[in-house]
Amino acid sequence: MYRLIISDFDGTLRRSDGTVGENTLEAIRAFLRRGGVFAICTGRMTASILPIARELKLPGLAVSFQGGTISEIETGKRIFEAPFAREDAISITRKLEELGHHVHIYTEDEFYCNVDDPYLHMYEDIVGVKGKIEPCLHRFISESGRKILKIIAMVRTEDKLPVYQQFCELFGERFYVTYSAANLVEITPKGQDKGTALCFLADYYGIDPKDSIALGDNWNDAPMLEAAGLGVAVENAAEELKRVADLVTASNDEDGVGQIVRKYGLGEIQ
Repeated sequence: MYRLIISDFDGTLRRSDGTVGENTLEAIRAFLRRGGVFAICTGRMTASILPIARELKLPGLAVSFQGGTISEIETGKRIFEAPFAREDAISITRKLEELGHHVHIYTEDEFYCNVDDPYLHMYEDIVGVKGKIEPCLHRFISESGRKILKIIAMVRTEDKLPVYQQFCELFGERFYVTYSAANLVEITPKGQDKGTALCFLADYYGIDPKDSIALGDNWNDAPMLEAAGLGVAVENAAEELKRVADLVTASNDEDGVGQIVRKYGLGEIQ
């Protein structure tokens, strides 16, 4: 059976109602008792995912910022962090502001936004963290000296793919560009993605990546699914992710993660 199981959170482990199914939690607990390793790997900021991991009573490590930060759940200690070079963060943010985008930048524990609008309030409700308004973000980066771990543009759903393609053309050679959810296009330092995070966790725990499972629902999960021994998309996943997955499980609302844990982590016949 597989020894390491890594799951995305929103749309994968997390149900549409914001909860994690009890059947899935029971399967994870049984897997942990048998010596398996289970970890959340999310694009969320660290300050958003650690309280959730603690509430779920998960041990070990959690990955945030698309792989840009890996932290101990219990203590919050960062064991890996890969921020942008300051000049790169300034350059990217300035360009996004010139293009008129609603922009977020993320420091270690906070996020800053150049627009106060309904998109911001919706996002704050989801992640459980309040943003701070800075009308000129690139100047804030320059003057504050804060480390920046991720930059995103919030866009209309119908604009997500065109904006993603534009960002790939503008930034794709030097940075990692991806998208998640319905209206987030994200930029992180090159090489910091969920696939490299999976490899880091496998090495940390002394597990061959071939003995790992990765589960996700959106395109930002693709590097993780490709790096794992078994890449799994939930039924509600984007079609482009299903095409790179080894198999498709039930949806997030039907305990798809729990079903995979039971079958491939615990060896239960289903």
